[in-house]
Amino acid sequence: MSGVEKSVGAESHRSAFFRQSGWLMIANVLGGGLMWAVHFLAKKIPAAEYGLFGVMLAVTACVPMLPLQMVFAQQTAKARVLGRERDVAGMLRWATLATLLLAGLLALIVFIWQAPMESALKMSHPTVLWIMVGVIFFSVWLPILSGVMQGLQNFLWLGWVAIINALGRFTGAAGLVLIAGWWSAGMVTGIGLGVAAGVGLCLWQTRSIWRLPAQAFDTRAVLGQIIPLLLGFGAVQFLFTADTIFVKVFFTSDETGFYVGAGTLSRALLWLVLPMATVMFPKIVQSAARSEKNNLVWVVMAGTVILAACGAIGLTVLRSWVIRFVFEEEYVQVGAAVLPWYAWAMVPLSLANVLANNLLARGQFRVVPVLVVLAIAYGFTLGHCHRSLIAVLQILGGYNLLLLAVCGWFTWRSQPGKPS
Repeated sequence: MSGVEKSVGAESHRSAFFRQSGWLMIANVLGGGLMWAVHFLAKKIPAAEYGLFGVMLAVTACVPMLPLQMVFAQQTAKARVLGRERDVAGMLRWATLATLLLAGLLALIVFIWQAPMESALKMSHPTVLWIMVGVIFFSVWLPILSGVMQGLQNFLWLGWVAIINALGRFTGAAGLVLIAGWWSAGMVTGIGLGVAAGVGLCLWQTRSIWRLPAQAFDTRAVLGQIIPLLLGFGAVQFLFTADTIFVKVFFTSDETGFYVGAGTLSRALLWLVLPMATVMFPKIVQSAARSEKNNLVWVVMAGTVILAACGAIGLTVLRSWVIRFVFEEEYVQVGAAVLPWYAWAMVPLSLANVLANNLLARGQFRVVPVLVVLAIAYGFTLGHCHRSLIAVLQILGGYNLLLLAVCGWFTWRSQPGKPS
């Protein structure tokens, strides 16, 4: 291939990357805006009820969505290169059985320990726990099928899944809160309706895979790839989500509501930056399978730095106005104090996520034990050091910087010519 052909090919790949990332950003902003609109319902319910909804969101987020999506994205992307799509069909059938068994186990746990769980979470509506069983079931299937779509690089419909999920959540929650008066139960049900709609759309778009005759796969080899991905992305996701659950346990219901409000605004930064890593991941998986060089990670890092930093600056400068726009006046005093800490804690987390995606897509699994230890240390620290909401966010920010440093170190060590 001539130098001109290589240049044209590289330019075409860059153009496709920015087009796909741009569409996912648009979809994430539209979907995120609809999900954000759900939080306007906080003006219609007590702060304690809104805090309970925030905790249910955090519980849903603790479902290993990111690890599951990345596992199936990696397996699908690799299968396309090797012509082994029937292996993925077999994995989907295995996942069907496993998730049905887990759903039954979860229902049994709720049945046995319903009262202690309601007390610990300060629930006023027992039905919320049972609604969450269904939400969690669909929340497991959405990342599995979304991962297959990501591995197929079907980014057009992956974006529409995000929009449909958010639209179902908003319309369902708004109807149940404003018309039926369900409060937190209505908002949690809205989550379930949105996720179920997303799963339906994913099933339609991935039918070319799951309709294939299943083929037995090398269980040991596949587990050797899946387990590090689950642990690595699970550790990253824990740093995304665990703080809200700890706040619910150790702070009052009203404080939790104010904290969730600030977290909602801060995590909106991720809507802008995560699409680039989403598009990057299967491309790097396929490049690694073909033993090709791929420096896409540095383009994504540059874009992530610019977008995340600009978003954090905007939230810091306009924090009081933004909080008043979305929430009631009572949120302003606490929310304005914690929002800058929260927003800036998201910046190193978003950068570390890009580097973690790159490492795990390339099969650089030496970083995984360190990520797991970091996540355990983070949980231990939050459990013992929580004198104030700002202290929680300082811990979050500190561990996110450590996460970025760890991922940066292993990225540097993985470069050609560096000691292994």
